[in-house]
Amino acid sequence: MPKGSEELTNARKEEIINACASLYETVSFKDITIRDIGAATSFSRTSIYNYFQTKEEIFLALLQREHELWIADLEELIRQNASMSAEAFAGEMAHILEKRRCMLKLMAVNIYDMEGNSRLENLVAFKKAYGASFDARSRCLAHFFPSMGEEEIREFLYVFFPFLFGVHPYTSHTEKQLEAMRQAGIEIRECTVYELHWREVRTGTARPTCWRMNLSGEQKKQGIR
Repeated sequence: MPKGSEELTNARKEEIINACASLYETVSFKDITIRDIGAATSFSRTSIYNYFQTKEEIFLALLQREHELWIADLEELIRQNASMSAEAFAGEMAHILEKRRCMLKLMAVNIYDMEGNSRLENLVAFKKAYGASFDARSRCLAHFFPSMGEEEIREFLYVFFPFLFGVHPYTSHTEKQLEAMRQAGIEIRECTVYELHWREVRTGTARPTCWRMNLSGEQKKQGIR
């Protein structure tokens, strides 16, 4: 690590992460190189190695930042709302999650590459953020649904977090994938991150028992259990 203030070091890391995030919007993980990332920053490619040893470490730092932003949104939801219905909560959670498309993509496609080719200290930093997101979601449930017990919250989270790894493949397809499905005779149903999250809650796969008790009479008439 080069000498300099912590503020300068963090600013340079942030610039590198921003460059990586920008490239990832249009270029695949496997095609992005440290040279590409360096070309999008204000300093040389070799200087990047002062902060990250591999491109996977840069992507892991990006994923960590995505989790930290997700946590901030969850905590803001708690601060801004004393109570919320199950329906409103599901909607807010879906809106918050759809802002984290980069996080969902990285979790679905590149998580093992990032973790496997990063130093332990970088992986520990990410795991702390991942654990904090688990805790933030737990606090949301406890705040808005105080009748939920610890075990019920834990069961909900152990369904919800694995669900996150499958969101991106169901909401984002390349033209090649779409054509393959057409030729295979598979029905193509477009689905957004918001819709998929909302359906997950409404079908009961990731909905705690107390949510079912909060459903409106109209929803019960529609067969939502």
